[in-house]
Amino acid sequence: MGQANQVKKIISLDQYGIKNAKIHYQLTPEALQALAIEKGQGVEASTGALAVNTGEFTGRSPKDRFIVKDDVTKNRIWWGDVNIPFEPEKFDKLYNKVVDYLSGKEVFVRDSYACADENYKLNIRVINEYPWSNQFAYNMFLRPTEEELGHFNPEWTIVNAPGFMAEPEVDGTRQHNFAILDFTKKIALIGGTGYTGEIKKGIFSALNFILPVFKETMPMHCSANVGKEGDTAVFFGLSGTGKTTLSTDPDRSLIGDDEHGWTKENTIFNFEGGCYAKVINLSRDLEPEIFDAIKKGAILENVILDDQGVVDFKDTSITQNTRVSYPIHHIENIQVPSIGKNPKNIFFLTADAFGVIPPISKLTPSQAAYHFISGYTAKVAGTEAGVVEPVPSFSACFGAPFMPLHPAKYAEMLSQKMTDAGVNVWLVNTGWTGGPYGVGTRMKLKYTRAMINAVLNGDLGLYNYDDYHIHSVFGVAQPRSCPGVPAEVLSPRATWSDDEAYYTTAFKLTNAFRENFKKFEAHCSEEIRRGGPQRYAF
Repeated sequence: MGQANQVKKIISLDQYGIKNAKIHYQLTPEALQALAIEKGQGVEASTGALAVNTGEFTGRSPKDRFIVKDDVTKNRIWWGDVNIPFEPEKFDKLYNKVVDYLSGKEVFVRDSYACADENYKLNIRVINEYPWSNQFAYNMFLRPTEEELGHFNPEWTIVNAPGFMAEPEVDGTRQHNFAILDFTKKIALIGGTGYTGEIKKGIFSALNFILPVFKETMPMHCSANVGKEGDTAVFFGLSGTGKTTLSTDPDRSLIGDDEHGWTKENTIFNFEGGCYAKVINLSRDLEPEIFDAIKKGAILENVILDDQGVVDFKDTSITQNTRVSYPIHHIENIQVPSIGKNPKNIFFLTADAFGVIPPISKLTPSQAAYHFISGYTAKVAGTEAGVVEPVPSFSACFGAPFMPLHPAKYAEMLSQKMTDAGVNVWLVNTGWTGGPYGVGTRMKLKYTRAMINAVLNGDLGLYNYDDYHIHSVFGVAQPRSCPGVPAEVLSPRATWSDDEAYYTTAFKLTNAFRENFKKFEAHCSEEIRRGGPQRYAF
């Protein structure tokens, strides 16, 4: 029997304003996948995974993300281009239009929760227009037991209507799609976009406000794993820098691949019950755990399949942001429950397309705070219209679109936790070596893994000036040697054929760091400000 029959619970959506709907409650992934295929909304890949096209939007739309400005939020949120205010009255009117749209329709309802630590658990009810969106919620949120479902009381509600199009001039949105958080009503309202990432990122954004303001817990856009000795490693990084790849390690148990909390008790817990990985250029040779997780129950987004249902992971004709979601138990080596203790090492991952940042370097506490606030990576040619050469990209705290508070608040929490826990912080460049994008080559994954393993094994853990070189431009400490990595790879300058070109490019990047940091300086201590590059280009 499927979970829907086991649960037997009959629910009403009248309290949400959704009337006369045909309600599918807590359907199994198998049932949802079958319905999606039956409705022509997806096809089955050769692995058994469901393949869907998310339509107009194949990624998040940060300029269409809003927060209701009311008594709970008005004096706490960092308002601006990241957190755009929305009037409570307009939210109410738009919400009523969305639930009227869903009334009388077939809808899919799922009760789930976020936060693996019982002390921080957040119960969520997800109401979806499409079955595959509800299957995504099954994959990505934590799954209650049948007993828990019997007395489930949702605290937050996600209302997800991809087919509803807003009228900007009437509804107060920028265009027809929107994702709006109301912290008073505890509702995430999403419409006009089929991109599933908006569902999980809505709750992630909510927790980024709730945990630090009310729970003394630091939320993190990161992946995490734990070693056999119980040591936890945390990996921060923007999309495409290797968070999921590097934390999915056969020798370490995966806690989670994207969103975590760091508690005052010095534990790390996963927000989610699944993984949402990019699959561009995915291969079993390089990423066997992720490749093998793409089976029945997984959802592939915006990929190209051949006539036999085989995925071409190199084909980006729909988007560079091809994705797969799957429940975390599709990975064999996982931490159960998804909680770790004793964080020992933090890695900041950056895909430096300029090829000037060392492949690994150790950061002081002030450097760690500076680089955390900066959240640097780079866009390369072809990833966006008009990008013809590398462009610096900064996203505060490695997740600015999801950070309702000022980045300095999260950086202060990180610095304090680093000090309290005695954590080492490392800057890892998974980007280019031997020159910028178009000249150099992408850092070999085997070298990055070797460097991270050397840290986790303790081979790079000691800090003394005989073992490290202080980079003359960025001021970070780069190791002179590392097992499994050629010495010349460890020095980015040594991999370039032209010293002058290297330093010209390095100074260009440091100037971009400083220009970006100007908007944070007033909120940061002198110690944090001095954590950035101190040398100037002339």
